[in-house]
Amino acid sequence: MTARPRKPVIFEPDDPNVVVSAPRDLDELLRPAEAQLPALAEASRPKPRFAWRKVFFWAAGGLISLGIGLAVTKLIEDLFSRFVLLGWFGVALAGFAVLALLVIFGRELAGLSRLAKIEALRERAAKTLVSDDRAAGHAIVRELLAIESQTPGLAKSRAALQTHLGEIIDGADLIRLAERELMTPLDREARRLVSNAAKRVSIVTAVSPRAAIDILFVLISALGLMRRLALLYGGRPGTFGLLRLARHVISHLTITGGMAAGDSLIQQVIGHGLAAKLSARLGEGVLNGMLTARLGIAAIEVTRPLPFDALPRPTITEVAGGIVRSAEQAEKPRP
Repeated sequence: MTARPRKPVIFEPDDPNVVVSAPRDLDELLRPAEAQLPALAEASRPKPRFAWRKVFFWAAGGLISLGIGLAVTKLIEDLFSRFVLLGWFGVALAGFAVLALLVIFGRELAGLSRLAKIEALRERAAKTLVSDDRAAGHAIVRELLAIESQTPGLAKSRAALQTHLGEIIDGADLIRLAERELMTPLDREARRLVSNAAKRVSIVTAVSPRAAIDILFVLISALGLMRRLALLYGGRPGTFGLLRLARHVISHLTITGGMAAGDSLIQQVIGHGLAAKLSARLGEGVLNGMLTARLGIAAIEVTRPLPFDALPRPTITEVAGGIVRSAEQAEKPRP
């Protein structure tokens, strides 16, 4: 049976039977709802599905490897059947090929590991800037010094930074000091690399007669720019590392909407519109150069081992200021 609702009752303020309880704390009222949040989050989380795509690629890769191995084995057997010394020569070539493949594979793994280490260091530095943990700041700065130890141009900056490690208490100040000492010359060089790549793309696409040549040149220039920026900041990406880096740069552009901080899309659209009125090819060159500059700025964000905090982020105005002038000079007919 359900309880009947009580009827309204009038009480006198001085009635001794009336007991006024203390108001319940807000945390106590919200505690039952908070207790249900993990269960709701667990219920809303999608169930993991079996990765059939990975199984397909692993199986296809295994079959291709087996086919190559059988083909090489049959070739060596044919060489032995023709001439013994020729067979041993084939075995030696196969051994050198396997050795070179192992070295290449090891370098690719080392490059991927180094990129992952830089990415993890950047995320830890961002968290330490908020938490201001001194021990975490010291560990991050020492790892950063180890990463940049192979850069000869930072020897003076590394020595100056090491002298201040025991003098600064706050972890966030340590990271800001490391950013000013180590990242200032690297950021300056990164801006120069992006600016030169953007100008080069704008010039080539302004004078190129074929759209296919434009696309190929922009792609090669973008990959080369990302590789140079990664090498500048301490990464050594191989082929797979460069592909992984390109995927991260594209993801960064997607998340940020393709816009660099502090730039106005209206100004850039107006600038490209004016250039397009002067010449269609000039407008295409300016647009391709601007896209290369945006890609370079995103690559700086991804390859930099520290987040931008003490130093300003690069902008389109800084790295792509001379694109229109370079494209106009390239389009002018030579006497």
